[in-house]
Amino acid sequence: MTIKERYARQVLLPEIGTEGQLRLAKSRVLIVGAGGLGCPIALYLAAGGVGCIGLIDGDRVSVSNLHRQVLYEEKDVGNYKVECAAARLKSINQETDVQTYPFNITAENAQTIIADYDIVVDACDNYATRYLVSDECKRQGKPYVYGAIQEFCGQVTVFLGRQGDKTYRDLFPDEQKLSSLRQEYKGVVGMVPAVVGSVQAHEVMKLICGYGESLVGRLWTIDLLTMQSFVVEF
Repeated sequence: MTIKERYARQVLLPEIGTEGQLRLAKSRVLIVGAGGLGCPIALYLAAGGVGCIGLIDGDRVSVSNLHRQVLYEEKDVGNYKVECAAARLKSINQETDVQTYPFNITAENAQTIIADYDIVVDACDNYATRYLVSDECKRQGKPYVYGAIQEFCGQVTVFLGRQGDKTYRDLFPDEQKLSSLRQEYKGVVGMVPAVVGSVQAHEVMKLICGYGESLVGRLWTIDLLTMQSFVVEF
């Protein structure tokens, strides 16, 4: 299957074209978390032609995941998310290499794992992991695409990881306060991670192909209850 055949509607866009599609094929993207956000991010990056996708998550599929984590089926309950996700992604695009890490990212393994990728996408659900990943991306000069959701709302921004650029700590400077907060699982409607994860995936494509206006230094937010969306600089 040729590039022109599989990605015909994508390469028609002058912002992507054949050159951009080849860049996607050579790119390596790590997704931290294979839950509500990680599912649409992985789906659209694989379908879009990203050459290698890494999935790191130590959780197993549960019944309560199924209303929003669209990579999984009822038969997957009890199995590792990353293994189920990899099988689904390969069925969508056999040309995409999917690397799986059925454990959580930690201070001990973050450096080695992140070093193997060009871009890191945040699809996790806790502050401690975000600070860890942001700090490591900064040390290695890797772009970090942040996203978060709650109830009917979500937000996305991009940190490039270059010297002097802003990081997650500039957006949320009080690590001690946030990390000490009790982990409370709030409700979320399934369409929220679909919308926010899709925006994160597109920010990744923009970085790889070099088109559009990135969310670097700007926080995009959306409220699906009111359909109000804002972009604020920070």
